[in-house]
Amino acid sequence: MLPASLLSRLAAVRGSLLLCRGCLGPVAGGSEAGLCARCWAGLLPLPPDRCPRCALVHAEAACPEATDWALGDALWDYHGGRPPLGALLLPGIKQGEAGWRRALLDRLARAPLPDWVLDVDRVAAAPSALPRRLLRGFDLGAEAARVLAGRIGRPFEPLLAKTWFSGRQASRTESERRRLPRKAIALRRGARPQGVVLLVDDVWTTGTTLLRCTQALREGGAGEVRVLTLFRAL
Repeated sequence: MLPASLLSRLAAVRGSLLLCRGCLGPVAGGSEAGLCARCWAGLLPLPPDRCPRCALVHAEAACPEATDWALGDALWDYHGGRPPLGALLLPGIKQGEAGWRRALLDRLARAPLPDWVLDVDRVAAAPSALPRRLLRGFDLGAEAARVLAGRIGRPFEPLLAKTWFSGRQASRTESERRRLPRKAIALRRGARPQGVVLLVDDVWTTGTTLLRCTQALREGGAGEVRVLTLFRAL
């Protein structure tokens, strides 16, 4: 059995030899899932003077974005940090980085939330297409929604479904994303959204997917929809 002092020195040497998978700098204390503490510090909040509906900073008094929800916000800036952490994490997670996924959901379980999240009746997730869920083996948006539902003591309900032919939003241009048809997202068979629904997704870019989800929920009977995502692309 090696003495504790020697084990400590060996651990320090090993840490100095490892490189962070994000910034490629040395991995030091506070690293997790191959990312150093400096990279994880890139989970940056959005600007404090952002719009309470579109989560962007704009000069107009009325929100210029096409929104159908009452309130909208995100926890972190998608392009925050160096390297931009959201832009690093989400594609990696969707390619199978299970360690990053666990670490991100763990931070979600501890992140500060908007006060209005506590005033909802149920939690739903923006859906992904069934073939994509089967291929990945998980749905990050649904997992985030379950974490949030557990935090606030509200039920998670899979209310929405995405049609198989609707395509993948991340691979489209901004103008193509904004043309997502209403039929691409619908209520699940037998779903009955009521009261105030918290709609959760992993990333908010143009907001078109969130808009189609909100329209489906409102048409299905939801009294109000509020949006919360992990990341917002500014």
